[in-house]
Amino acid sequence: MVLASSSTSSSRSSSPSLATTTTTPAPTTPTQPHTHTPNMVGSISNSSFPANVGIHALEYYFPSKFVDQAELEQFDGVSAGKYTIGLGQTQMGVCDDREDINSICMTVVQNLVEKHNISFKDIGYLEVGTETIIDKSKSVKTVLMSLFEESGNHDVEGIDTKNACYGGTASVFNAVNWVESSSWDGRLALVVAADIASYAEGPARPTGGAGAVAILIGPNAPLVFDQGVRATHMNHLWDFYKPELASEYPTVDGHFSNTCYIRSVDACYSLFTKKFSKRYNANPEELIKMDKLDHCVFHAPNCKLVQKAYGRMAYNDMLQDPENERYAAIKEYAHFAHSEESYYDKNLERAMMQFTKGEYSKKVIPSLYAATNVGNMYTASVWAGLSSLVSGASDEELLNKRVGIYSYGSGSAATFFSLKVVSSTEKFRETLDIKARLAKRTKVTPEAFVGYLALREETSLVKDYNPIGDISDMAKGTYYLQRIDEKFRRTYLRA
Repeated sequence: MVLASSSTSSSRSSSPSLATTTTTPAPTTPTQPHTHTPNMVGSISNSSFPANVGIHALEYYFPSKFVDQAELEQFDGVSAGKYTIGLGQTQMGVCDDREDINSICMTVVQNLVEKHNISFKDIGYLEVGTETIIDKSKSVKTVLMSLFEESGNHDVEGIDTKNACYGGTASVFNAVNWVESSSWDGRLALVVAADIASYAEGPARPTGGAGAVAILIGPNAPLVFDQGVRATHMNHLWDFYKPELASEYPTVDGHFSNTCYIRSVDACYSLFTKKFSKRYNANPEELIKMDKLDHCVFHAPNCKLVQKAYGRMAYNDMLQDPENERYAAIKEYAHFAHSEESYYDKNLERAMMQFTKGEYSKKVIPSLYAATNVGNMYTASVWAGLSSLVSGASDEELLNKRVGIYSYGSGSAATFFSLKVVSSTEKFRETLDIKARLAKRTKVTPEAFVGYLALREETSLVKDYNPIGDISDMAKGTYYLQRIDEKFRRTYLRA
């Protein structure tokens, strides 16, 4: 990839347009097409402000093994459809003792660099969002610096960020802030969102999974983040947490966590409509509604919860305009408002899902392919959703379209934000190729799945250990754990 100087403006713009450059007039509204140039990095001056900051590339890694959820239902002795229909899950990615958080992050970074012909020298910021902790001091980011050794580039800012499933999104925001700040030196930012999600035996176990997404960020990008519209909600909750540092398994109250997720949808989406309307609408008092979002991507603990969240967005729209004829079928539920009862009334929940069923199929399901077939990936989940969308949708379906994104992490931290597709996503489709790659995985039995979890639990704190997992079915280019020495130091090889 040839990197050239990027166009920049001489000052920070207060214009409502999403992109400004010195070579192209700014569009008058955020819905107009943006002129995109392929430049990623280049020389800058202290007064310059990079234009069209967003995502240049995405790479998605998932384990080579999976367990079928229908078979897991039979193995667990639960009713047919409990996992596949009740949770909306089809398959779940599985890791044995050969993979850890370091290895999956190394794999996704190296694959992105190779697929896009990027030099490690052109990366000036690297941050990892994860809640999979194997060392209480050493960051995953420092392990990833081993990939930079040959380039001689050690001038790379950023470390790890942790808060349940939100760490990847926080890292993306930090990377965008770096590019848009006086600290930016003209190079690219790289974020890795990755986790291995596993649960103790019980009702939460089928909501596990594993994955890693690498996100390359810089100016003049094809996926441009909307400025000034991030809507965040944070509070102190005990819905999901990991107090046992010797175990991968969390302490989780599933029903409560689902309610916390929906409460944050209410808070974040409502604030997003206000911020977006104030910044981009001709009439700031007229709040935008969800029909202004061409696609939506959600953090997906399970796919059924995503459907409920999308229905909840419609509920919020209806509360803003209950007399509108379009809401006649659900107007009877307006009296609930945002009361405590509204979060537990099943008739309201079903009505909102039915009301949004058609739009959900069109605008949300394309982003759920990875979640349905790999499972929950914690910090990587929402970014695997975006990867699924751009991997499967055509330019006609995406160009000049706006994508709403909701990220949630227990504890809790949540943000609703948006981006716009301003140029072709052909390169994303070519390099991600998610459906074809998922089809090449190896299915394991539920018995083997349970055995892998037991093996990981038994070896989580060991030293002087040689992993025993089979590497023959690993995809080419996958890093794996070779050994943990007598001082707990880990070494890796690449398949």
